[in-house]
Amino acid sequence: MKDLKRIRAKEAFIIDMDGVVYHGNQLLKGAGEFVDWLDKNNKSYLFLTNSSERSPVELAQKLSRLGIDVAPEHFYTSALATASFLASQHPGGSAYVIGEPGLIQALYDAGFTMNNVNPDYVVVGEGRGYGLESLERAVKLVCAGARLIGTNSDLSGPVEGGIAPACGALVAPIELAAKTKAYFVGKPNPLIMRHGIRRLNANREETAIIGDRMDTDIVAGIETEIETVLVLSGVTALEDLRHFPYQPKHILEGVFEIPG
Repeated sequence: MKDLKRIRAKEAFIIDMDGVVYHGNQLLKGAGEFVDWLDKNNKSYLFLTNSSERSPVELAQKLSRLGIDVAPEHFYTSALATASFLASQHPGGSAYVIGEPGLIQALYDAGFTMNNVNPDYVVVGEGRGYGLESLERAVKLVCAGARLIGTNSDLSGPVEGGIAPACGALVAPIELAAKTKAYFVGKPNPLIMRHGIRRLNANREETAIIGDRMDTDIVAGIETEIETVLVLSGVTALEDLRHFPYQPKHILEGVFEIPG
């Protein structure tokens, strides 16, 4: 189920990274050629990732190390979307953060301060600092009135050699212990998709999303009413599609199929 001519005719692309462009530090087949095709055909494109760990500059540097040169303005993360959302909700607020520098810097840039005593929000992203001590503090702060925010609802993500727990799995113990539900900003929340489309200066009809996850990338595209392209180079296998009540418009083995 694919129409390469229809995909190639799109003027703007929202592209996931993990499972689409690379696994960990391993570049996926045809990723470099795909980016070359985007540039040569003057396509607008944005790498939109649910990962909150790295800043756009760091993501650009990572791709450069893998052999693909892309400017930082072509990247948008769930950390940036989370910071933008919180700044619109509570300008100048404060947060207790479980996450990496990409998330913390995005919040600082949005005018937030870090607060581990009486914050307005507890914000959770992927991070190596996640542990029992931070978990206990997060539960205490949420029970005291801080609102719980997750950068994304992914339960797992692809890494070299398998999968690893992602933000949704890390937030779950806090939700259970504090008897509350987090608000997740990243895909499939249409909010981050609208941010991406605005950054592309595109309309829905000329935009497609390319991703490897049915429960984030594809459903986000459907709910935002843009063309959906599922690649089988990440966490989703063809036999998994029967478990979902919605389907992608196109299914590809990987982005290597798109350049013509």
